[in-house]
Order: sequence, then C-alpha cells, then structure tokens
Amino acid sequence: MRLLVYGSREFGRVLRDLLTSCGHEFIGYVDDLNSGAEIVGDYSRTSVLHPPGSCGIVIAIGYQHLVERWKIYNRVVADGYPVPALIHSRAYVRDPGAIGQGASVMAGAVVDFSASVGALAVLWPGVVINHDSVVGANTFVSPNATVCGFATIGHSCFIGAGAVVVDHRSVPDGSFIKSGRIYS
Repeated sequence: MRLLVYGSREFGRVLRDLLTSCGHEFIGYVDDLNSGAEIVGDYSRTSVLHPPGSCGIVIAIGYQHLVERWKIYNRVVADGYPVPALIHSRAYVRDPGAIGQGASVMAGAVVDFSASVGALAVLWPGVVINHDSVVGANTFVSPNATVCGFATIGHSCFIGAGAVVVDHRSVPDGSFIKSGRIYS
C-alpha cells in the first residue's frame, strides 16, 4: 500500500523504516507544523493532493502528545483513509488479527497467545505481551517492557523501558509507568 506518515520527526523516521520493512511504499510526510524535504504539506493540503482511496496514513505523533495523536487518528479514519497495522517480519505475533488498526509492532516484539493490542498502540523492540493480556488503544510500550499474563493496560498509557506489569494487574487509562518499574 502507498502510505503517508503523519509526523516528520524522529518517530516518523522510525515508522517510515517499519512501513518499508513491511513491504509498503512511503510517499511522503504530513506535518501541520513544519516544512522541509519529503514533507508533502499539512493535513489540509495533503488531503487534496492525496485524497482517501489513493493511499493510507500511518500516525507518527509521539507519546508526549497522546490526546492530539488520538484526535488525529480519529479524524484520518473518519475522512476515509486506511490506517494499517504495521507488524515487522521479525516480531512474533501469535494472532495478527488481534492487532488493532494503526498499531505498530517493532522487530523483536512478542504478542503471545490470546493477547490483544488496541488501535494505534506501539510496541517497541523487545516488548513481551504475554498470554491473555490486553494493551489498550493509543498506548506506548517501550523497549524490553514486559506485560505478564492476564494483565490489562488501559487507553493512552506509557509503559517505560524495562518496566514490568505483573500478572492479573490492571493499569488505568492515562497511566505513566517509569522505566524499570514493577507495577504490581
């Protein structure tokens, strides 16, 4: 699929690499604040140049702007753009159908049996989502974090690098768990 990346900064570059690794074609960045090489324009201009049906969009707004990220995702979907899940070929995902629209699963991530990942969630390299666990929509799980079995992570959370969510625990919507912490 031909894809635009909404966001041109560091995370945008990472998702550009992921989408090409997944066999998609990168056609440019959408950026409402910046201009520059490979930036097609802001969303209003881009939606005229590349209307729904001509391409899809990948959302590359980072975790520091979770509210805006979710609003942009809903606007893009409402306008009719496909927002595909991106799953790296070197990730282990037991059931690709359990990965939500627009989610990104990086190389080396594991999504085990009967686990699910919500729309627009991001799983960085080395993340392990164990059996029967749920990662909510618009949630970032940082490198080498572990979500043990039967755990539930809410909507719009941030789980820091190396953090552990112990089995049978629920992390409320909007939570921020620092790197290396154990949530028990």
